[in-house]
Order: sequence, then structure tokens, then C-alpha cells
Amino acid sequence: MLQQVMTAPGEIEFREVPVPEPEENQVLVKIRKIGVCGSDIHVYHGEHPFTSYPVTQGHEVSGEIEKLGSGVKGWKAGQKVTIQPQVVCGKCYPCRHGKYNLCEELKVMGFQTTGVASDYFAVDAAKVTPLPEEMSFDEGAMIEPLAVAVHAVKRAGNVEGAKIAVLGAGPIGILVAQTAKGLGAESVMITDVSDLRLEKAKECGADYCINTKTKNFGEAMVENFGPDKADVIYDCAGNNITMGQAIQYARKGSTIILVAVFAGTAQIDLAVLNDHELDLNTSMMYRNEDYLDAIRLVKEKKVVLAPLISKHFAFRDYLEAYRYIDENRESTMKVIINVAES
Repeated sequence: MLQQVMTAPGEIEFREVPVPEPEENQVLVKIRKIGVCGSDIHVYHGEHPFTSYPVTQGHEVSGEIEKLGSGVKGWKAGQKVTIQPQVVCGKCYPCRHGKYNLCEELKVMGFQTTGVASDYFAVDAAKVTPLPEEMSFDEGAMIEPLAVAVHAVKRAGNVEGAKIAVLGAGPIGILVAQTAKGLGAESVMITDVSDLRLEKAKECGADYCINTKTKNFGEAMVENFGPDKADVIYDCAGNNITMGQAIQYARKGSTIILVAVFAGTAQIDLAVLNDHELDLNTSMMYRNEDYLDAIRLVKEKKVVLAPLISKHFAFRDYLEAYRYIDENRESTMKVIINVAES
């Protein structure tokens, strides 16, 4: 079979390797689609602090079961699936208490261990999640980033009836906005400095789309939500500007959730955070229940994924996909790699 290998930043080879045999309690998955995310781009540029080379990438994935290993029950060949890419120890305190997304020895496929970018991938059956037959393979490859958004939204607790502000209208920000609405939020305002991204957010159901180049974030919250402003603010951009806006303009006693991976060391006004008794919380990846909720939200049409897909590339054009993303950063949402056409 063919396997993608990034041998060094900006360099990709395709190698012919044997199709793996699924071991006990494993399944062999025929890979259909792979989504490219921001972390993959960091690896491409040599900027990911926890990834060394060579590495086979790919962690946003859809496919179908090709073969069952011994001891596997409840699965069948041809079944549509996605894969949860976390590799955890199962022994540390977080793992023992159900928070395996925080495993002390966490590894992620495509970064610290082999990713799915190959024709076939053998994986523990416990890491496989079934997809509805009516769900497209494109949508299936986007369940992983949607699970990130689901976990992030739920970090604020029950958002039913809440007024939500989302800073950053990239793929995760738009998915957070959709998820909040899907989980019952009354209204959602999303901000960015790109009109193109805000137009995409509007297409995906955001109630208010604000360009903070031309409109003050605090004023926009009052105009759209009233004097009580937002109940929860999600920072999906992750920089000193957006976090500074969140802290400066949040309603006293409200909640801020940092979703994005913060760029560098933060310089934030802790005095205001303290004086306003703001709850500053964070979000890290997802757990199985987030995958299940993500699939349910798509199945119930409370989240739409197709508008976020910007372009498809053939498997052997992986490098071209990265170059395209670099050259079209403002307009690109999600790029999908076609490993095998459905």
C-alpha cells in the first residue's frame, strides 16, 4: 500500500509498505478522506514543538472497515467509521478518572505516533467510532475537529438559552458557534478581521458577524446582546489581542473559554480578570462522548460541515495541498485529502 511520510519540514515522500494485518482487538480501516488542520501545517513548517521527523501524518479521518482482527465483536466489514487519534496510557490520574484527553503521556496519531495517511490503517477497535451510513466520507473526516468544538462548548456547562460570543471565525470558531447553537444557545456572535471568514460564518448560521477592525468588540456585544453582554466568550483565535478583548469587555462574573492553542507567552490583564471575578477556563481535545455528540449534531442537521470544505486534493498531492493553504490562508477553511474516492 501507499503511505505518506513527511521526512523533514516541507518534504513529503510516498512509500510502498505492506498492508498491515489487524492484531487481536484491532480492525483494519480502508482510509477514504483525511482533513488537514492547523497543527498539520505547523508540522509542515517545522514549527510543531512536539513532533519529530520522519512522521506519517493524518488524524482527521473517515474510512470503512476492511477486516477484523481476532476478538473483535460488534463490527462488520464495509462499516463507515472515523478514528479517535489519541494514544493514552490508561494508568495516570487523568486516565483513571475518565479524563484521558489529559493523559500524562498523551500521544496523537500523526504527531508523536504514526498517523492515518496511508491506504489502510490498523487500529484498536476501541478507538473506532461508527458513522451513520447516510453521512458522507467528507463529513466523517470533519467529526474530529467538530468534537474539539463540542468539548470546548461543554466546558462552560449547559449553554441552553445563553448568549455566546466567539472570537475567531476559522474552522474551529465556526464549529464552536454552530455547536453552541446546536446545544441550545439563544444567539451567537462571532468576530474576526476577515470579511471572507465572517461571510462563511454567516452561511453556517451565526446570528451576528462582526469585523473587529471596524467595530469595537465591547460595543458590538452591547448592541447585539444588550447591556448584560455575553454569558460565555470562546477565544478561538488564541492571541494577546483576542484574549485582551475577552477580558476587557466580558460581563463581570462571566466565563471565558480558551479554545485555541495560544501563540507564544500570553500577556493578559490579570488585574481585570481578578477584579471582575471572571472564570478563565480552557479546553483540550475531546473524549468519546464528544465524538458521539458531534455525530448526532450533524445527523440532526444542527451543524453543517459541507460549507467549510474549501478544496479537495488527491493523495499524492499532499504537498500541493499544503502549498495551497499557505497561499490562500484567509479564504481557506478545510482542505480534504482524497486517499480513496468513495
